[in-house]
Amino acid sequence: MLKKLLLLLILCVSLTCANAQTTDRSHFIRDSLQLYINKALTNWRIPGAAICIVKDNKIVLMKGYGVKELGLNDQVDENTLFMIGSNTKAFTATALATLQAQGKLSLDDKITKYIPTFRLDNRPAGEMTVIRDLLCHHIGFGTYQGDFTFYNTNLSREDVIAKMALVKAAYPFRTRWGYTNSAFLTAGQVIPVVTGMPWELYLKNYIFAPLGMGNTLALSKSMTTALNRTVPHTLVDGRLKAIPYDQIDALAPAGSISSTVNDMSKWVLCLLNDGKVGARQVIPLAAIKATREPQDIVKLVEHLDGTEDYQLYGLGWRLEDYHGHSIVMHNGSVGGYNSSVTLVPKEHLGIIVLTNTDENEFDEALKWDVMDAYFKLPFRDDNNAFLEKFKANAAEDAAKDKKLRDSVALLPKPTLPLASYAGTYQNELYGNATIITGENNDLEMRFEHHPKMFAHLQPLGGNRFYVTFSDPEFGKAVFPFFVQGGAVTGVRVKVDEDVEREPYDFKKVQ
Repeated sequence: MLKKLLLLLILCVSLTCANAQTTDRSHFIRDSLQLYINKALTNWRIPGAAICIVKDNKIVLMKGYGVKELGLNDQVDENTLFMIGSNTKAFTATALATLQAQGKLSLDDKITKYIPTFRLDNRPAGEMTVIRDLLCHHIGFGTYQGDFTFYNTNLSREDVIAKMALVKAAYPFRTRWGYTNSAFLTAGQVIPVVTGMPWELYLKNYIFAPLGMGNTLALSKSMTTALNRTVPHTLVDGRLKAIPYDQIDALAPAGSISSTVNDMSKWVLCLLNDGKVGARQVIPLAAIKATREPQDIVKLVEHLDGTEDYQLYGLGWRLEDYHGHSIVMHNGSVGGYNSSVTLVPKEHLGIIVLTNTDENEFDEALKWDVMDAYFKLPFRDDNNAFLEKFKANAAEDAAKDKKLRDSVALLPKPTLPLASYAGTYQNELYGNATIITGENNDLEMRFEHHPKMFAHLQPLGGNRFYVTFSDPEFGKAVFPFFVQGGAVTGVRVKVDEDVEREPYDFKKVQ
């Protein structure tokens, strides 16, 4: 009898556990999501956000949260503009894939067919580069390579393409994946050659307007005069601060779009409906499929539940398998903004998150917790896990920075007189920079292609200087100067790794 009771108890526990694993957790969306979001926005110190969830061709949630600018009471709504950064790339790739579906080009056409002046440092590689290579980050550049020169500068699109020939590629051609914004710009510049209209006008006429995305702006310069717009924010020495809009129209096809959660919902609904709006085919299905074909391996991803899978890259989309579900997604980060767009095509599920601060991973965390709910997986609270890791990294960075500031406070003298470090410096890729002596035993460095930015250099002793950029996006760093025979010959410039990961060596020329 005791054995029978024990077996019955085990059976009941097993059934309870099984039911717990298969419970319809979509109730999380209905009952708990608002509390989850409000708590997360507070904990991440996000001034404003806009979120949309679509399922089975219906809007489950579309709502604005918080304020457009810290310290003001102007509320975010579903038609408030946010910069979406690299979520622009899917629009560019889809436009080019559409032109292929219409027989106007092939993604395997050589780029020199449309831009004869295109060159890479590896000349044969430049001659072999096809449009597809540019759209899947496969030309040999390292992630963000060249972006200090190209990002938020006074260069034109033509200037950027010309300077790509001066980038010393990190890898052999087509051997490694490396996230390359200048490549997407180059691909986007095929559109005016084929259609006779600029990239921004083509997107407006053939994607934004047909989808009813009436508030969406293709260029970053338009954001400053828009009425219902957010303001970008970042953390500066632990304090949240409003910052100027990035002006990145020289890289427009890689990241310049600003949109609203309402407009983005129309984009996502169309993509989940095989390119249709109602019965009208707005985007060819062949174009959508072309952007989702895996082209390269990005990395091995380990999720918080311990599962692993390879993240792949299509054309403007990251591709991943998660518990048997094929995920199509991308994130976007531009000065003061983070965003994410996630599609689960077979589940007809879409998730859009827009925030007006770049110092958060809420956009990433939310999408995984929402997917877990719809996939009936156990609740992991990705948000808290992401937040704790973020805080730990921030504390580590702050401690390192404090050590440097403490060293500066001791007023160490440089090896040479301060005037010895002043002068004109040159880097083959970037161009010129000028260093002048300033007050309080320090230096100031100005950059030819970033006329609104400067770097403040303070002695750390020897030939090393602690550097703070006036634009917080470029971060803080240590610049070592090169000295030979008692004379300064150059300096190594380093910016924040979210701008560019490799340093630039500038040679002193005057």
